Amino acid sequence: MQKIGKIIIFGFVLFTGLYSCVPNKKVIYMQELEESVGPLVESSERYGYQTEEYLLQVNDIVEVSIKTTDPELNKIFNVVTAESNNIAQMGGNQGAGDAFFMNGYTINDNGMVEIPLIGEVKFLGLTTKEAQSLVESKVVKYVKEDEYFVRVRLGGIRFSALGEFNRSGKYTILQNRVTIFEAIAFAGDLGRLAKRDEVLLVRQYPNGSQIHKINLLDRDLLGSEYYFLRPNDLIYAEPMKVREIGAGNTLVETLTLFTSTITAIALILTLIQNN
Repeated sequence: MQKIGKIIIFGFVLFTGLYSCVPNKKVIYMQELEESVGPLVESSERYGYQTEEYLLQVNDIVEVSIKTTDPELNKIFNVVTAESNNIAQMGGNQGAGDAFFMNGYTINDNGMVEIPLIGEVKFLGLTTKEAQSLVESKVVKYVKEDEYFVRVRLGGIRFSALGEFNRSGKYTILQNRVTIFEAIAFAGDLGRLAKRDEVLLVRQYPNGSQIHKINLLDRDLLGSEYYFLRPNDLIYAEPMKVREIGAGNTLVETLTLFTSTITAIALILTLIQNN
């Protein structure tokens, strides 16, 4: 019986040692994965950005600001902003993301936004610059070319963080550009058990959605087209296998689990021997 007990304990120790602790190389971002052959330097190589003009999609929220020299026209063009400000004051304090939702225009299922006096304008598939030019072509019918100002921009970058995040949820960052690392930091960083080398990025395109597998451990990500988020991106972090096993993810947790298990095994063997 003692021999069986020793075999069980040895097997458990071997199993715990192999699978319980999470090595640092599994959690350190932006590693230089290929072995370096040159002298040690303080700076890495420079990674050029791969950026593309974002094309507006259904459910995007855009801010359309129109100012003219005619006060009466300004009241009409800004009626949406005025009404939403009144609602915000009645409803109490709103978050910054809510302000853009209240003041902006949501592109409907037909790709259109409805602007006071101008009417429906199709923004689907346009860049913000193209959308701005389109609005200007409508505004010029009411005022002279040098008597108005038009600005069209996205109402922040909205994204969702699911899985092994410390604070999973849906977020809005009020910036024109947001990197994937900024988004991860905004969601409280990934947990230690997150599979950082196989993070899934679900991205929407005009003709559907596509899943991209991202390796956050590889610094070459800085030069890829997935370094910057796009509106409505979804980041999903899968757990490592250690989560299924249930072992600790730090040395202290592993030792605690190991001690508790050995104590339980010893107690069971003692009871068997006494019987």
